[in-house]
Amino acid sequence: MVVKSELKLIKSLQQKKCRNEHGLFVVEGKKTVEEVLNSNMEIYKLFTVDSNELETGDVPFYSISNKELSQISSLKNPNGYLGVFHIPKPTDQILSDWILVLDGVQDPGNLGTIIRLCDWFGITDIICSTDTVDCYNPKVLQATMGSIARVNVQYKDLDAFLNSTELPVYGTFMDGVSVNNTKLPKKGIMIMGNEGKGISDAIAKLCTDRLAIPQFGEATTESLNVASATAILLHEIRK
Repeated sequence: MVVKSELKLIKSLQQKKCRNEHGLFVVEGKKTVEEVLNSNMEIYKLFTVDSNELETGDVPFYSISNKELSQISSLKNPNGYLGVFHIPKPTDQILSDWILVLDGVQDPGNLGTIIRLCDWFGITDIICSTDTVDCYNPKVLQATMGSIARVNVQYKDLDAFLNSTELPVYGTFMDGVSVNNTKLPKKGIMIMGNEGKGISDAIAKLCTDRLAIPQFGEATTESLNVASATAILLHEIRK
């Protein structure tokens, strides 16, 4: 039996301020819930309308009705599984050879896709500016398809972070040098900017190299979607 106060708490976690206040976030969907359960993230509570199909291991679960699930879900069509997890404590530990830095990325779908791309290409560390969309936003989590469990996302003052590193810092610009003509090192930092404005002027000054993705089609398209551009650059890093 799920009490009303619990339902109210879970519903409130759709808001960033409540996630920060309680240190909790919500994951929905069988695949995503199972992937996060199998990570180092700490479970708070697990809810399901059908426990027979969910691989929970030793994790206890709470049965919930479809009506109750619809009251707390951020999805139009909830699919029966909802997990509440503790937000991991920030860490300064960097595990990957390359670090992806996001400067002001605002669209939840873009951030979620970028996290999934980093998981695919073996980039385990993303550093976000403080004005980048929250990685525990429900729409971000849906787009990650469980990759949030394997990618360390941190929010930092980018100016301070970039000034403290000795790694080469590559920024992406329309007027940069073609990435096709650039030999990338084994370790470095790649910066992707805001969907409309690109990399901010203050952060652009800290880039040691300016890269561009060459355009082969008509010049009517102003720029690539930031997630699409990230996919191309991560592929270049791993070539």
